[in-house]
Amino acid sequence: MNFKLTIQYDGTDFCGWQVQDNERTVQGELQRVISLLEGAEVHVAGSGRTDSGVHAEAQIASVKLSKPFTSEKLRAAINGNLWGDVRIMNVEKAPEEFHARFSAKGKTYVYRVVNAPVMSPFWSRYAHHESRPLDVARMNDAARLFLGKHDWTAFSAANSDAEHRVRTVQEFNVESRWDARAGASLIEFTIRGDGFLRYMVRSIVGTLLEVGRGEKDFDTIQTAVVGGDRNLAGATAPAHGLTLVKVYYE
Repeated sequence: MNFKLTIQYDGTDFCGWQVQDNERTVQGELQRVISLLEGAEVHVAGSGRTDSGVHAEAQIASVKLSKPFTSEKLRAAINGNLWGDVRIMNVEKAPEEFHARFSAKGKTYVYRVVNAPVMSPFWSRYAHHESRPLDVARMNDAARLFLGKHDWTAFSAANSDAEHRVRTVQEFNVESRWDARAGASLIEFTIRGDGFLRYMVRSIVGTLLEVGRGEKDFDTIQTAVVGGDRNLAGATAPAHGLTLVKVYYE
């Protein structure tokens, strides 16, 4: 039976999603627990890899099991054997052909920045701290330069194993709101696309932060997008500010 899992995790203490030898990963934890429940080794397929330190509010995974679990009992059994920084929020039976990665049609990520002189400890694991003033309107205007179908070589890891680097960014908004807990402005960079390369979102956000500080102009961004020159992109934003918030399926 094929199951679709909706997962939340705090990525702080994980070395990313993908299984690695002698490292704690989300996929590794799930495969360890579900293999124990199944009584045999299982493979848990994720919608995509998140890097070390990146969080997820709704990562999707699929797993095929032979034991006759109900969705509710499977969720309870998995959660009962996991540490508190990862949880299965929902389990549902899926068609046999469903695959968390290959069936995915797109994703939305949010990158969060606390823009204040002092960083609240309540946000320190989930948002990047920028003490210098940021021009949110200018960053939102610049975000439009990233819309559309492009080769994202300038904004991805040099060692990416992707077959090609063409992706389509469908929506990209930069918004600021007052956060009472932080006692400061919380800026959210929300980006939706049909897929993302390794470091792509963080590189784009890092570039926009330079725009917000008045260090980079729009022409430079346009040249980087069209020409693929990594030297024109900004510094990659830290991983802990990034969260996968939604995966889209038909």
